[in-house]
Amino acid sequence: MLEVEGLNAWYDESHVLHGMHFTVREGELVTLLGRNGAGKSTTLKAIMGLLPKRTGSIRFRDQELIRARPDIVGRAGIGFCPEDRGIFADLSVQENLLLPPVVGPGGMSIADIHALFPNLKERAKSPGTKLSGGEQQMLAIARILRTGAKLLLLDEPTEGLAPVIVQQIGRMIAEIKRRGFTVLLVEQNFRFAAKLADRHYVVEHGQVVDMIQADQLENRMEALQQRLGI
Repeated sequence: MLEVEGLNAWYDESHVLHGMHFTVREGELVTLLGRNGAGKSTTLKAIMGLLPKRTGSIRFRDQELIRARPDIVGRAGIGFCPEDRGIFADLSVQENLLLPPVVGPGGMSIADIHALFPNLKERAKSPGTKLSGGEQQMLAIARILRTGAKLLLLDEPTEGLAPVIVQQIGRMIAEIKRRGFTVLLVEQNFRFAAKLADRHYVVEHGQVVDMIQADQLENRMEALQQRLGI
């Protein structure tokens, strides 16, 4: 579904990604793991076209996106949930849900979203400023699901959340995967990611340095802990 090859990206004159190379197959949940500053979040922004200077190849369903604007990337069927969640504070939960355009068939209905995220049904008329961090994260993910996007890029969805909310977010992401969505996940909480992912790419200094299948984790834990500093 997604093929990233030789991806380089810059912030102004700072060269951050140095030939990123990885794939995400349809229906998979794949993580990018690495220490702070490794280039994980930058990779998601580069895929979305949010960085002005990129080279290499980003192919999504055989469509080359390396030169595409963010709106073109979104309409191709890729949804991005940034680390800051991007909730519109002055809009209600319902208005936030309905704001993004539908980009393809197969999106979840409002009823389906309310069943998956019951908190959002209860807070439908509440403005974004009144939501807890966990509710904001649920809303940020839910509004992508309504659009018909097939690939979800999730950047640090558990950042700053209480353990009980982290568990709830984990159950929701597992259900999203079960429903056929494909997920590329950036996550510092390795224990959270390990329970969900089919494969893990380890990122250091803007490059993929290792790939670990879920069934290899137990045998690779010592080396992985050294790389991640956990």
